[in-house]
Amino acid sequence: MDLRGETAVVCGAGGFIGGHLVKSLIANGIKIVRAVDIKPLNEWYQVTEGVENLSLDLKDKQNCITAADGSSLVFQLAADMGGMGFIENNKALCMLSVLTNTHMLMAAQQVGVKRFFYSSSACVYNGEKQTNPDVVALKESDAYPALPEDGYGWEKLFSERMCRHFEEDYGLICRVARYHNVYGPDGTWDGGREKAPAAICRKVIEAKNSGRHEIEIWGDGKQTRSFMYIDDCVKGTQMIVGSEIDEPINLGSSELVTIGQLVDMVEDIAGIKLKRNYNLTAPKGVNGRNSDNTLIMEKLGWEPSIRLRDGMEKTYRWIEEQIATGVKGK
Repeated sequence: MDLRGETAVVCGAGGFIGGHLVKSLIANGIKIVRAVDIKPLNEWYQVTEGVENLSLDLKDKQNCITAADGSSLVFQLAADMGGMGFIENNKALCMLSVLTNTHMLMAAQQVGVKRFFYSSSACVYNGEKQTNPDVVALKESDAYPALPEDGYGWEKLFSERMCRHFEEDYGLICRVARYHNVYGPDGTWDGGREKAPAAICRKVIEAKNSGRHEIEIWGDGKQTRSFMYIDDCVKGTQMIVGSEIDEPINLGSSELVTIGQLVDMVEDIAGIKLKRNYNLTAPKGVNGRNSDNTLIMEKLGWEPSIRLRDGMEKTYRWIEEQIATGVKGK
């Protein structure tokens, strides 16, 4: 399906991924009729001119109808979420995103939306398959038998099933991508909701600026992850929406690194070496997680390919600029 000429609403447009997605959709010929987020406009990461930008709480069904009206595509990215420190300590808050997903699906079906995109997460995967840093990359089928991340992961997995049944019962075409650790500029880098790439960049910059050449690492640094740069995320999202992939699919990089190696990388970008202090009681998530991209390569002939080193360089420079100019992390 060629998305050019379609009309779209982006839910969660004031967030990191949503803000980038709005700009990318417009650049690709898709008319954004509405950008929606619960936050007031002055707290959005990016606000795009020429778009109807609304501050609405999408846990309310009537607000969802207002958001979806007049659109042929819905991109449902709105959720309460953050890095591991946030989702491990806010399980009920994360679960409440089920209300947003439910009411957006109901609204989309009611107003005649053609396609509905739901941003799921690698947190849906069975935890027993992620106990070893030498992880076998996760295939889509590894979500079952179900044992996802408590709170946030269960919310995502349940909402995936809801998308499936709305398609089966009501004919609303749904596309679901399981995002794997998205990072990049114009995102959260401070305040408790930031993810590992941004947190490590901030800590290295602060250590360098202060002259106190130490860094705290959550866990033992041996946990393994893959990280997807934002440009790959928004490109893959649009490819999946326009595709005939009628099942949840991984959207993530397959470039696996340890957290220690990620720190090495940022130190190299900064031109500094730091003493490492390991906080073994801090939230650290699963021991190993990586994206198996066999299915996306089979279906789209494409996978996220921006090198981690290149993406981290851009992310570091952006956070460095924010700190230098006194901007507070959102």
